[in-house]
Amino acid sequence: MAEVFALANPLCELLGKERTEFTRADLLKVVQTKGIERFTFRYTGGDGRLKELRLPFSNMKQADRILAAGERVDGSSLFKGFVDAGASDLYVVPVYRSAFVNPFDATSLDFICRFLDRDGRRAPFTPDNILALAHERFRQQTGLELWALAEPEFYLIAQNRGEHYVPPRQGGYHAAAPYFKSNEVVNEMLRHLSRITGAIKYAHSEVGFIEAIASDEAQLQGRRAEQHEIEFHSHPIEEMGDFMSIAQWIIRKIAYSHGIIATFAPKIEEGIAGNGYHVHLELMKDGRNVMTGPEGRLSQAALKLVGGLTTYAPTISAFGNTVATSYRRLVPNQEAPTRICWSDSNRSVLIRVPLGWSVGADLARIINPSETEDYRDERGRQTVEIRSPDGSAYGHLLLAGLVTAADYGLTQPGMIEAAERTRVEGNIFKDPGLLLRLKSLPASCVHAARLLREQRSLYDQFGVFPPHVIDHVCHLLEIEDDEHLGAKLDAMSDEERLAFIRSLMHRDIQRH
Repeated sequence: MAEVFALANPLCELLGKERTEFTRADLLKVVQTKGIERFTFRYTGGDGRLKELRLPFSNMKQADRILAAGERVDGSSLFKGFVDAGASDLYVVPVYRSAFVNPFDATSLDFICRFLDRDGRRAPFTPDNILALAHERFRQQTGLELWALAEPEFYLIAQNRGEHYVPPRQGGYHAAAPYFKSNEVVNEMLRHLSRITGAIKYAHSEVGFIEAIASDEAQLQGRRAEQHEIEFHSHPIEEMGDFMSIAQWIIRKIAYSHGIIATFAPKIEEGIAGNGYHVHLELMKDGRNVMTGPEGRLSQAALKLVGGLTTYAPTISAFGNTVATSYRRLVPNQEAPTRICWSDSNRSVLIRVPLGWSVGADLARIINPSETEDYRDERGRQTVEIRSPDGSAYGHLLLAGLVTAADYGLTQPGMIEAAERTRVEGNIFKDPGLLLRLKSLPASCVHAARLLREQRSLYDQFGVFPPHVIDHVCHLLEIEDDEHLGAKLDAMSDEERLAFIRSLMHRDIQRH
């Protein structure tokens, strides 16, 4: 095994192997060595939140049986609307490579689990299995893998003690202490997430900052809000779905322990940056990134990927923007997209092609002339980033939708041309003529549901999304009843309008 670092998974050090090699015997050794009292099975429910089932054991035979056989759960309670109560019994089975010692209780060994039906097959209606099946089909159809890295943004809302060093409005980007007060709390989150997932790339404070929230909610009124982002390293897309569920749990749990509210709600104040859930995608083959061609530009495969994403973009909002306030974030000049287009290093577009080290990975030698040793990265790092999703997203279903779009892009004709038709240069909001030519993203949850119903064949044709799951997602969107929200707001006075919008935003703060 490779060298062990401070933030490596402690189980890898104990067992002397990588997590992908963990066996049941290894985990029973952990039980004996670490004084483990119970297993905690974790899985993402239909509401997108990480659930838990605690399984104590008093002898090795019990522990062995739990690890081998899993346990039973009621799928109709975990996935209301996704499955009929008459066919809802499920097995939950631990994924051994996901094992970690619970950072809040060292007597619990925790696992991410998968759902199996009565016949021992993957339950087809659970979001994690939909994602896994979508990626399996993608691999079979294209010979490639789709990897993803997520960038969840969130606010930490804490008591305002009238501290010195106040950042300017919308001036929090990469702020250091003492201007941002919650950076040490985020460091605690990074420590636990790194040890659990091994996939944390970096964290930084984001643009959003509110010195004193104005709200009718007593728990929010007068509190200080600081926005942060944690970015992951790229992993196979089904693993990223699990990592995001774990991240939201860890972030909320640590914030709560400090008397802080953590929220991924898409918008918490007018004129202040909302919380995005940007997703970077990369095509992989035999462990190498195949997103660029010989001249460092996007490869043909990458252009087909972009074509698939732009084709599916009108419906992706159904999974990535699921509450009325999502569409208060998707407005011009807030670094959030409103039109279906793509470009290089451009934050006004839906799909951004960020810097990808096409000039070489050894950039430090340019400013460190004393360095003589070459550094080479044969893997490659180019990605494309979809910027519309926010913190209300149904994480696994969103990623499954992106895999399906990628599958379409790589296997259907005309996708390079589709990409070329939507390519733009510069800030699109400064070109009114260009804005008129580009298709718009949905303007509300109800609009997103209607587009998904109209274009559901995009998902039905691959046999991955069960029809009743699409129906249920549309139903949840329609409950938001926000299609005429704009007209309703226009009829209000400025004061009434602001109060109403804040009430909408703040109802979502602990919901997401």
